[in-house]
Amino acid sequence: MTTEQLVAQIRKKKSFLCIGLDTDLEKIPPHLLAEEDPIFAFNKAIIDATHDVCVSYKPNIAFYEAYGIKGWQSLEKTIKYINSKYPEIFTIADAKRGDIGNTSTRYAKAFFEDMEFDSVTIAPYMGKDSVEPFLAFENKHTILLALTSNIGAFDYQTKLVDGKELYKTVLETSKTYENSKNLMYVVGATKAEYLKDIRKIIPESFLLVPGVGAQGGSLKDVCENGMNENVGLLINSSRGIIYASTGSDFADAARHKAIELQRQMAELL
Repeated sequence: MTTEQLVAQIRKKKSFLCIGLDTDLEKIPPHLLAEEDPIFAFNKAIIDATHDVCVSYKPNIAFYEAYGIKGWQSLEKTIKYINSKYPEIFTIADAKRGDIGNTSTRYAKAFFEDMEFDSVTIAPYMGKDSVEPFLAFENKHTILLALTSNIGAFDYQTKLVDGKELYKTVLETSKTYENSKNLMYVVGATKAEYLKDIRKIIPESFLLVPGVGAQGGSLKDVCENGMNENVGLLINSSRGIIYASTGSDFADAARHKAIELQRQMAELL
């Protein structure tokens, strides 16, 4: 999917909502455990209930890897279902990969060619040669971890290096990478006060923003500080939507929560 196609969907749906599919067998409604593939059954119901009010789905790969080959099969079925039934949806493999050379190329092939995701999250710590293999794929997007919403983000990301916060160096350096036009960035909603400085460095890039809702981030603050002419934001909500209910009404409850966010987004647009 191109950036232009993503922007068109945002304008059409009046939504920049990304729903995280962090599917945990210990949290899904118990009646689904009788299904042949409980993870896919849960994901399918959530997707069918919310696809018209969001523009993106983001499976967190760890929640699938944890169940071995069966988890990978559930992930494969999920992404194939989205791509075939709702091809307008932007898909994110939240894998947080980060290795060098041929290894990165193999990771990229796994998610971009085999799984056919539109994008993948990448850790920037190992530098240029760990990121550029992902950027080589046409109409695919690499989402670089820039300033995350977890407590440990302050261990490194905001530390001064030669008088500058490390996350700013990551942003500035990444702009020099080959095919950097294919970069997006993760910026946590709980770091909304940093967004003005971030936009000075990457004014046109899309930002994937987790942390609205369950982690306490403010949608209004994020939009006021981070929105650009093309919106430039994907606001992720996971637990607050997909686990809105643990009963048989779980899909309807998820839709209700998604609509709440979408209506707020429509007003901000």
